[in-house]
Amino acid sequence: MPLLSISGLRVRLGGTTVLDGLDMTVGAGEFVGLIGPNGAGKSTLLRAALGLLPHAGTVLLDGVDAATLSARDRAEKAAYLAQEREIAWAVPVETVVALGRAPHQRSFAALGPRDHAIVDEAMRRMDVASFRGRLATELSGGEKARVLTARALAQDTPLLLADEPTAGLDPSHQIALMRVFRELAASGRGVVASLHDLGLAARWCSRIVLVAQGRVIAEGAPAEVLTPERLRAVYGVSAFFAEAGGAPVILPLDLAERVD
Repeated sequence: MPLLSISGLRVRLGGTTVLDGLDMTVGAGEFVGLIGPNGAGKSTLLRAALGLLPHAGTVLLDGVDAATLSARDRAEKAAYLAQEREIAWAVPVETVVALGRAPHQRSFAALGPRDHAIVDEAMRRMDVASFRGRLATELSGGEKARVLTARALAQDTPLLLADEPTAGLDPSHQIALMRVFRELAASGRGVVASLHDLGLAARWCSRIVLVAQGRVIAEGAPAEVLTPERLRAVYGVSAFFAEAGGAPVILPLDLAERVD
């Protein structure tokens, strides 16, 4: 049974159709890269899948109609890392990460030993344990991004939806994050990450879903989806293609019309 099953998803925002009958599934063990040009509907898709936007169509989380789930029940099935990286509260980093345990706790209940272990592991994975006591509002943009990712990891859900999770990260932390997502998938979870970096998507994702004009126009293995012809047609760019270590290497080079 898929962890996420979307059928006929339609979303209109401000009188404009953003998603138009989109279908998509995500199974356990998959790291899906959600790609597409600006305005393609990637962020809208992730938000609608979690009931954060009004929509038509069907969304199933672990086989259950998401519309019938309470906010807590949804949060136990899927974690969401939003595109926005602002932290409004002047609280320690560890406190922010520990908020990921909220769906699993009774109101005002203290964290137990297992909760603390999960929080510690999430901070270690995102390389933020060394400043666990610092105020989150005093961090750099990249540090905040890693703290919020750690919070999503601490939620410890079967499915993780991440909207541009590599934005603001330096190259080493981008790669470290891709490693974490791949490890989550290898452990039997499902990860969907909206990505603009085609090189990262090609190298680390097990499957690519390409969205344009509110629909899925291609999906499959990275090498099958990310072809020179498709990059020209969808993004209007030419790119360098190679292989290293058994994985694709893709580097956009120029606007397509400038080299033809």
